[in-house]
Amino acid sequence: MAATIEEIDRMLARARRRLLDERADEGHWVGCLATSALSTATASTALALNDARAHARLIRGGLDWLADHANPDGGWGDTVRSKSNINTTALCWASLAMAPQGQRFSSAIAGAQAWLARRAGSLQPRRLVEAILAFYGADRTFSTPILTLLTLTGRLGPPRDAWAMVPALPFELAAFPHRWYKHLRLPVVSYALPALIAVGQVRHHNRPPRCPATRLLRDLVRGRTLAVLDHIQPPNGGFLEAIPLTSFVAACLAGMDRRDHPVARRCVAYLTGLVRDDGGWPIDANLATWVTTLSVNALAAGGEVGAFLDPGARRHVLGWLLAQQFRQVHVFTNADPGGWSWTDLPGAVPDADDTPAALIALDNLAPSDAAAGAAAAAGAGWLLDLQNRDGGMPTFCRGWGKLPFDRSAADLTAHALAAWVRWRDRLPSPLAGRLDRAIPRALAYLGRAQRPDGAWVPLWFGNEHADNDENPTYGTARVLTALAETRLGEPAMLAAAARWLLHAQRDDGAWGGVPGGPPSIEETALAVDALSSLLWSAAGAAEAPPPDAARAAVRRGVRWLIDRTEGGGSFTASPIGFYFAKLWYFERLYPIAFTVGAAAKARRALAGPR
Repeated sequence: MAATIEEIDRMLARARRRLLDERADEGHWVGCLATSALSTATASTALALNDARAHARLIRGGLDWLADHANPDGGWGDTVRSKSNINTTALCWASLAMAPQGQRFSSAIAGAQAWLARRAGSLQPRRLVEAILAFYGADRTFSTPILTLLTLTGRLGPPRDAWAMVPALPFELAAFPHRWYKHLRLPVVSYALPALIAVGQVRHHNRPPRCPATRLLRDLVRGRTLAVLDHIQPPNGGFLEAIPLTSFVAACLAGMDRRDHPVARRCVAYLTGLVRDDGGWPIDANLATWVTTLSVNALAAGGEVGAFLDPGARRHVLGWLLAQQFRQVHVFTNADPGGWSWTDLPGAVPDADDTPAALIALDNLAPSDAAAGAAAAAGAGWLLDLQNRDGGMPTFCRGWGKLPFDRSAADLTAHALAAWVRWRDRLPSPLAGRLDRAIPRALAYLGRAQRPDGAWVPLWFGNEHADNDENPTYGTARVLTALAETRLGEPAMLAAAARWLLHAQRDDGAWGGVPGGPPSIEETALAVDALSSLLWSAAGAAEAPPPDAARAAVRRGVRWLIDRTEGGGSFTASPIGFYFAKLWYFERLYPIAFTVGAAAKARRALAGPR
């Protein structure tokens, strides 16, 4: 049964209230990331390798959490709602090497070993190494740190044999000036410089290369590259605010007897400060900036933000968001000032998804505010400087290469387009002129990136039930929403995307990441949002699917959301988020914010504004 306008109004009011209630005491949103088996394993291992006695309580808490949250098949996924995978299961197995004797942990260890043997073909070290390397292909960003922790915990056999199976990372490249990195063909992505240095050094320390020249070169630059590691570490110790990356660095420094190095001490302090009451660790400290902009923009989908946030609340969120803009060249990525990152913590770096989200939120909060306008001009310029030669947007750094998160992505490009169009007429003329040249290039990139079936694949979100873990529902919905609301894009492009979404809708009215896949609140809300935006804008009307078909799909999608969320009062998050190196996460606020935005747009498209 399709949803009525009255039912949509009731759900929207209740979900909106829930979203507003999720604000932190300070007045913005912080959210809550899922506790992660992978983070818990890496943090527990790092603490044990650095000082097992001093951190015995935290280590035992982490191991207890792992034992309690193994999947029925014996493995672990990245979240408690994720399928078992080889990287997380291998890291949990490595961490459990530190566990005391006893049935509790022996059962978990046996389950892990049985799962790994089935996945890799056997527990023979060489087979495990081959399986882990194959999972990530040419990208060594995460596979090499995993093998390093397996080696440091003795899981790959005698140290001499084990270190020979760990790929040697050229940490000496970190000694070059930062501006050279994009020309050096690094074997890791741009954000993974700490891993390049720490993992490369511990491997060199334990198994130096046979070539005398290479060995001498690496010996000569060990001190210099450790100084680089020290320089790029944020004051709170957390590299990128990421527990796994910080844990890898701490473990590697311990593995070469540098436990007393300032970098190692700061890493350990960071890890001990982030452990949760349940004994586990999340994948990252928080996504405060990202979920704040998502929440503001979802509230704005129903009209003026001022209808839901009083003047004092709006001033707080506006001031807080302005304070998160980077005002200096970033020490980690060498990024220019002007961008935003995903969190308010010092370890984050500016990126091309959070920056457009912040620009749109500024427009929703205070479109005529002088400070917001100045920040928007800097942010729009920052995005322009990041645009790749192919017209698309990478995540962090322009022109670094083809590895994940450094190449152009459709969802990032569409997000930048939406932000640029919002602010274009209020920007200084030279900047507006640059936008006029950049926008057609971005549209051309999106045309090339669209699949023949009409879908787009995103970079930062996935679906573990789909081929290659891709999530075309998320990507198609995000790009179609941006193009419809900006009234950009070729009609045929929009029509093909809309047809794909209509085809992907399940018989029960919901959407999963792919046609026929298990449904989620997040994916259903995003698809409803996109089709509602298309209906409202009438973009591509000449070639779009019949409006009646789109309206029927929206009504059925909202009906499913009403039923699944108990009328906007109950939300279960799904692991659709990708973190660095394709690590899964879910965030408590995603289904709430996505539902609020989708329901508001559905009401507008189906009934018109009140």
